Amino acid sequence: MALSTKHQHIKAAATHESEPNELRDAEAGALEPVASSAGPNHGKEYGGDPAAAAGPRQYEYGERVVSDGPRHGAAYNELVAAGPRLYEYGELAAATRDFAEEEKLGRGGFGSVYQGRLAGGVEVAIKKFSSDSSSQGRKQFEAEVKIISSLRHRNLVRLLGWCDSSMGLLLVYELVQHGSLDKHIYNADKPLTWSERYKIILGLGSALRYLHEEWEQCVVHGDIKPSNIMLDSSYNTKLGDFGLARLVDHDKGWQTTKAVLGTAGYIDPEFITTRRPSVQSDIYSFGIVLLEIVSGRPPVLLQEGAPPFMLLKWVWSLYGRNAILDAADERLWAAGGGKEDDARQMERVLIVGLWCTQPDMADRPSIPQAMHVLQSDDAKLPDLWPQMYMASPSPAKNFAMGEYRLSGVSSFTSSGVPSSATSGTTRSSGSFAY
Repeated sequence: MALSTKHQHIKAAATHESEPNELRDAEAGALEPVASSAGPNHGKEYGGDPAAAAGPRQYEYGERVVSDGPRHGAAYNELVAAGPRLYEYGELAAATRDFAEEEKLGRGGFGSVYQGRLAGGVEVAIKKFSSDSSSQGRKQFEAEVKIISSLRHRNLVRLLGWCDSSMGLLLVYELVQHGSLDKHIYNADKPLTWSERYKIILGLGSALRYLHEEWEQCVVHGDIKPSNIMLDSSYNTKLGDFGLARLVDHDKGWQTTKAVLGTAGYIDPEFITTRRPSVQSDIYSFGIVLLEIVSGRPPVLLQEGAPPFMLLKWVWSLYGRNAILDAADERLWAAGGGKEDDARQMERVLIVGLWCTQPDMADRPSIPQAMHVLQSDDAKLPDLWPQMYMASPSPAKNFAMGEYRLSGVSSFTSSGVPSSATSGTTRSSGSFAY
């Protein structure tokens, strides 16, 4: 069923050279309101979301001033219009029944996420940082408050507020109904259709285009992976977890970082080697996620008595044999998919995924280039050299991983579905996107 992969060559245009500086440590302390100040994008909403009519307020955090930005019903809309705010610890404890285990949605590297109901009836997700979290945990908290509070786009999870008290650090987010993407990719009972997967891909690309190109500063997310991609009730993408994000002015150069944090399987090998975060590192992770969405397989899979399965290496080998569609999730065909138009889109997405994961970041596309090829049937596909796979440096020796996540699978069934794929629910003890 494979389609021809003889494509015209595309030369990637120059991409942004500006890279984000690392967030500096700030003095510990509560966020206090200061005078409102409307910036150049005051009142402007990206991505077609009309919710944020009110301009951003500003808050002083230690010696830094951070801007806040944009909260489903009338009560929710009022929260959105008001913008993120400082919450009292008691408010959030009451919303979660004192952070009851039954309200826990999941946990990540620096804490747990709980479902809560605010006094006005609005349901939210509350990220509670562990009391014993390291200084990196505070850095992640500060990064999320500083960065995501001023971002406004339909494909980003909304930050509704924060709490910085002696009782702990907490972030309050909109509750996204369908949970994280990884639980849907590996849902054996109800696999995602191709149209749903394609919609999710375009939504993720739209979010990255906003972060890299359209906002007033360049934002590198730093941890693009399915568990950080949330889905609403219509399967719209909501990118979350900005704890590893960095930002810089578009005309500034990149700086090296002391600690290289990320997730094994998704982190850019060049970032591990150079310690210079960039938009191209996000592009690499985006490419891995594209391959995972189409194939239904994780980027790394430990196999008993055999070398680890490496998704990128496998897809490159299929591309070299002109059989790249063999990488598509077999459940897509079994579910009545496999129409010629769907197959062409799958092929296009897989090839763009490989394009984004080129070993040399100079050969990777910018996000607008990648999105152009993904969205246009008339766009020429890149003519890639076969067998361009390059193994990543050893994680244990070269970087400190935020988490080494293998999606919790150990083998595949004959249908290509991970053997531990489950029905998938919003509540989980696994990694969570907020």
